[in-house]
Amino acid sequence: MKARAVEKKTVLVTGCSSGIGLATARLLKEHNWQVAPTARKTEDLAKLRAEGFDPVALDVTDSGSIADAVGVVLDRFGGQLGALINNAGFGLTSAVEDASRAMLRDIFEVNVFGLQELTNRFIPLFRQQGYGRIVNVSSVVGELSLPFAGVYSASKYAVEALSDALRRELFDSGVAVSIIQPGPIETRFSENLAHRTDRYLKNPDSLFSSFYKEAIEIRKTGQATRTAGAFMKPPEAVAKKILHCLESPRPPIRARVTAVAACGAIIRRILPAALIDAAMIAGIRKKIL
Repeated sequence: MKARAVEKKTVLVTGCSSGIGLATARLLKEHNWQVAPTARKTEDLAKLRAEGFDPVALDVTDSGSIADAVGVVLDRFGGQLGALINNAGFGLTSAVEDASRAMLRDIFEVNVFGLQELTNRFIPLFRQQGYGRIVNVSSVVGELSLPFAGVYSASKYAVEALSDALRRELFDSGVAVSIIQPGPIETRFSENLAHRTDRYLKNPDSLFSSFYKEAIEIRKTGQATRTAGAFMKPPEAVAKKILHCLESPRPPIRARVTAVAACGAIIRRILPAALIDAAMIAGIRKKIL
């Protein structure tokens, strides 16, 4: 069954404290969507109110918070919702061998478990309505796993797998599921990644400890962003792709925003795994030897 057009332009957007989420909330509001942006921290909720939004407090790691947020949104929009945008998430740098159970649990709680629990709260409503759009912000590393990003990649692989399965399960519902793969975007993601990496990696005997220190410093000082500058796009570019997923009569299954995201997907599909391994291993040698 073809995805139906959204009858009520109401949308819940997670992770709106900055970056992609905030840009998306702004753009959708400009296009006459009724937006319920979410954030976890009190100061971020206040910032959203200052911009004219009526934000919803949401911590996707807390089932009670998810239930409360769903109730607030449905009360606000008269028991209906046109679209859900799952944007909240975080990344960090770590070799797989240095990944603790706590690290794995925390990143999956936000990037996977919370995302799917929130989505599952709305699926019965979307089925009853006969329409709805679900947009999950993933990453090209959800298709092409990178060294020192294995934990983050694993969480995004999970998002990709869940999204594909859900899209197929909703085949006769009128509901569309789209995946966004942004690539390098001008946000605080890199800086936040550095601070989270600094907090989680506490093993001074790690083979990669000197690499971690250098990587954290590069990201904290903004050097990583400047280096990737030629390939980066602003968060508004992601917001435009999300808007297209919501309003197109034929929403894309996957929307890739930057050339890096597009190239990564092509590399994953065309090049032999051994060749990809060789290229990545050469990069590792330069970093740690």
